[in-house]
Amino acid sequence: MDTSLQDHSGAAGETPPIGQVLDGRYRVESRVAVGGMATVYRAVDLRLDRELALKVMHPSLAADAAFVDRFIREARSVARLAHPNVVGVYDQGADGTYVYLAMEYVSGCTLRDVLRERGALQPRVALDILEPMLAALGAAHHAGMVHRDMKPENVLIGGDGRVKVADFGLVRAVDSQTSVGTDSILGTVSYLAPEQIEQGTADTRTDLYACGVMLYEMLTGTKPHAGGTPAQVLYQHLQEEMPVPSASVPGLAPGLDALVARATGRDPDSRPDDAGAMLSETRTIRAALGDDELDAVPPQATGAGAGHAGPEERTSVLPRPADRYGPYGRGPDDELNRTARYAAPPPVDPPHAHHHGAPEGRRAGGRVFLVTLAVVLLMLVGTGVWYINSGQFTRTPAVLDKTEAEARKVMDGSGLDVKISRDYSERIERGHVIDTNPDPGSRIRRTGTVTLVVSRGPEVVKVPDLAGTPLAEARSRLKDAGLEPGVVKREFSEETAQGAVVSTQPGIGSEQRPGSPVALTVSKGTPVEVPDVVGDDEDRAREDLEEEGLKVRVADSRVFSEEDEGTVARQSPAEDSEAAEGDTVTITISKGPDLVEVPDVEDLGKDKARRKLKDAGFEVTVRRLFIGDKVFNQSPDAGEEAPRGSRVTLWMR
Repeated sequence: MDTSLQDHSGAAGETPPIGQVLDGRYRVESRVAVGGMATVYRAVDLRLDRELALKVMHPSLAADAAFVDRFIREARSVARLAHPNVVGVYDQGADGTYVYLAMEYVSGCTLRDVLRERGALQPRVALDILEPMLAALGAAHHAGMVHRDMKPENVLIGGDGRVKVADFGLVRAVDSQTSVGTDSILGTVSYLAPEQIEQGTADTRTDLYACGVMLYEMLTGTKPHAGGTPAQVLYQHLQEEMPVPSASVPGLAPGLDALVARATGRDPDSRPDDAGAMLSETRTIRAALGDDELDAVPPQATGAGAGHAGPEERTSVLPRPADRYGPYGRGPDDELNRTARYAAPPPVDPPHAHHHGAPEGRRAGGRVFLVTLAVVLLMLVGTGVWYINSGQFTRTPAVLDKTEAEARKVMDGSGLDVKISRDYSERIERGHVIDTNPDPGSRIRRTGTVTLVVSRGPEVVKVPDLAGTPLAEARSRLKDAGLEPGVVKREFSEETAQGAVVSTQPGIGSEQRPGSPVALTVSKGTPVEVPDVVGDDEDRAREDLEEEGLKVRVADSRVFSEEDEGTVARQSPAEDSEAAEGDTVTITISKGPDLVEVPDVEDLGKDKARRKLKDAGFEVTVRRLFIGDKVFNQSPDAGEEAPRGSRVTLWMR
């Protein structure tokens, strides 16, 4: 079978045929799943003889060089995640029009398969799936990465019951708010957070929103927002509060309602900071639930067992240099490796010397000599032709991943000289061969020299000391050091100037691989206590706030309140809260009390009087001095003005 994928690549939209070998190494066995960006196959690594999942990007996307470049860069970040609940990534490469990822093969099914088969899940089962999901995301968030496309199709459940998160293909190292861009948002409508839809931003809390939706789906068997079109679902995410699961599953523990509400708040600040924090909250809530609450069977449940109905789906990426032909592939000059054909020598006439005497014998001897000479000449010519075409050439032996000593021995056995060069490799162990020049299987003179590229092991860089450095400069210094700026968190600090770096994670001097994200904690400056300005006039309130180093914004509209007209009715942030110098405090000016004329209810029955006052906007208190059911006095009196919502007292007789 020809292992050159170029011979089989077709138009955009075609996929590698079953039995095809990509990059001279990965044989496609069967198709597992088709997604929006790629098709997943079960494949065999011919070099290591192991089963794996091969994710091949759709040719229409692979034709976009910028997309592929970003895809590969982000794959490097994902490949560094070593966690038992994250699908492992082995390799990445390209062959012709196909860009592929080689990943861990998980034999089992997706969470979507389980939900289709079982409908709603018991709370214990739902939490058994949620916790490892959050553990996997927690590792990614700690490394400064966000998944951005969490959904049941990307949660794999292996045959041994282990839960793994897959398809970090949309992941990227992020700031605390990273714009993903309309041109690059590849989300799933049912799991998009409001800020993704409205602002195009995604951070760690975006993943938690999707996890909250998935928890609701596991507990109830249905999605919280349903609509005939994507636009209708997006509108519900933006405008409607997330329903509580107990509305669909009566008797569900209140703690589970609270957990869903905590994860799916429309305001990102109302959610936990990251998956690690949510995992801690989940375990606390679970510990408070009894066995009856955990094992309650929802009415929407349709099966008793978590069947393994479908194959797993997706994973992420790891870059590696592509071998053009593989260790046993055919070289580009294969047409020169042919066998020459030569003419046979002419037949020898039988000798007749004993019949014709010495002269005839001499002529026969002369013919034998000529024939022998011709044979020798033909052999010499044939040998020369063979040597010119093939005899002086051999093939470069396959020594990839062998130690330097083993590779030298193989080359010596082939009569080839060796030259050594060294390079960093994240995949190949130190002292082992990364590559050869010429490539394995290439045609080379027997006296030629093969350059062995030997691994130095993973390249490492140290995290620089960024304490006290302004954020923009710190990001630049990280990139200069070969690292990537990660999540930015902010906290008050009396020692560090506002906007400067307080600390990094990993810490100063930590050895990291190039391209690793580094999380930054940035100072919000010395905290300022917000003064209480409610009840002050606008000028006095502005003066008090600006004295504390705060900016002032006056709300566009005024409101009725108990405060006098023209004074501050309310403020945000509230009094005694902490703010950073330069933060803005919004004040809303009062229009004074909302005065309403008190209606006359004397001589009316209690119920009619109460209804009339409530319709006018008042609260009612009833006092009985005598036995009776008619109003004989009211306070305030009829016709007086009183604030809307204030209380009117009635005396009955």
